[in-house]
Amino acid sequence: MLDCLTNSGPLPADAEVFENALACAPENPHGPLGTRFTRDKPIYVVRAPARLDCMGGIADYSGSLVCEMTLDRAVLMGIQARDDRKVVIHSAGVDALGLSPDITLALDDLAPGTDNVDYDTVKRDFSKTPESTWAAYVAGAFSVLNGEGYVDRFPHGATMVLVSNIPLRVGVSSSAALEIAAMHGLNLLYGTSLDGMTLAALSQKVENHVVGAACGIMDQVTCAMGTRGRLLSLLCQPHTMQEQIPVPDGVRLIGINSGIRREIRGERYTNSRIGAFMGLAIIRDHLRSGNGTVADHGLGYLCNISTTEYVNSFRSQLPSSISGRAFKRRYGDTPDPVTTVDPETMYKVRSRVEHPVYENRRTTDFTECIRLAGSSEQPGLFERAGSLMYASDWSYTHRCGLGSTETTWFVREIRKLGVEAGFYGAKITGGGAGGTVAVAGNDRMFDHLDHLLERYGETTGIEAELFTGTSPGALEFGHRVYRMT
Repeated sequence: MLDCLTNSGPLPADAEVFENALACAPENPHGPLGTRFTRDKPIYVVRAPARLDCMGGIADYSGSLVCEMTLDRAVLMGIQARDDRKVVIHSAGVDALGLSPDITLALDDLAPGTDNVDYDTVKRDFSKTPESTWAAYVAGAFSVLNGEGYVDRFPHGATMVLVSNIPLRVGVSSSAALEIAAMHGLNLLYGTSLDGMTLAALSQKVENHVVGAACGIMDQVTCAMGTRGRLLSLLCQPHTMQEQIPVPDGVRLIGINSGIRREIRGERYTNSRIGAFMGLAIIRDHLRSGNGTVADHGLGYLCNISTTEYVNSFRSQLPSSISGRAFKRRYGDTPDPVTTVDPETMYKVRSRVEHPVYENRRTTDFTECIRLAGSSEQPGLFERAGSLMYASDWSYTHRCGLGSTETTWFVREIRKLGVEAGFYGAKITGGGAGGTVAVAGNDRMFDHLDHLLERYGETTGIEAELFTGTSPGALEFGHRVYRMT
């Protein structure tokens, strides 16, 4: 039997599945998850959703405004204290992907009880066994809480049981959802009293320093602090919440999973990021050489440069491309703490700088369109927002080299169908190079989506899927407490 010790209202459908799994319901496809917990301690259950990158995307690491929405896919996790100093993790269903579903780790290896955790060592330990590297997204929370000084020494281990219906590596932040679920669960279990933004920032450190992926912070913030039916607007300098904009009547925001898996640690994403930070270093050097000061321009971030200022003052200073060796010889390192310039690689610079500078402007205009559309009768606002999405997709492909044949197919065909068919705009999302396409439209587009996906399958041989709903972020969902009886 399973007793719920809290009264927090109705559960989303995926949370009901997890509750049934904990209760050992025989029809549960994941098996008797409740048998993995003991009867003498409470079980904290948390939920963190996937997200849809509506605008901003990879410009987050350059200080852009970004605009995101939670999806109705999520990671659910139950966590319970142990009597020993082990971290025992079970992820239901990952064995079907060739991954190890059961991981047992020594807590004192993850978090040795000092404030100088060696993240490189922890990262190497996780990478030794490919079938279990996924556990870094979860167990890395112990290392970061210890390493960043939030927990001096964990008093006991933990059992963590996960269920997820988020597809992996399709650009909807399955990784951030795992990290937020783990960090939120540890926050409850060990009483660290972290607020939402701190949860997100520490979860980003898990991905940057333990997983080894050079992601920005937008995904972790949305998974933690997003709310159902609203667009979260975040200024990534480094993480200032602007507003939560209600999705207005008359517009629907959905995702189409192209079926092309992507990897944020992939070379194209990393090199595009390095090129942008090279450009920032070059512009700073130009300013220090008698043309002003970095402080005068607020140049901690590329996105503090206006499009006009970029064209008039900085574009001519940037090389189209430069080798890593030549860059390091002249400028040293980039300002990016999570990437390393390879001397043997040729990096594109000017185009990689132009994307975030112009994307920040596009995202600002996009959010203004959505905001005004919810409070006025001005015609054309949705169409204007959609045109900005098309422009963002072009920039991903031609400025950053992060497009893909499959996502381009969807964007092109949606643009052909147009407003008459209910489509306002579409764009590749997240780290690009495959993954999910964000689509803005109205209810008329649902008359065409099945045929669109059917044609895509005939053209590519790949089965695509739709993400059409929204759901609470981790903090909006809160948590439930159960006890096995």
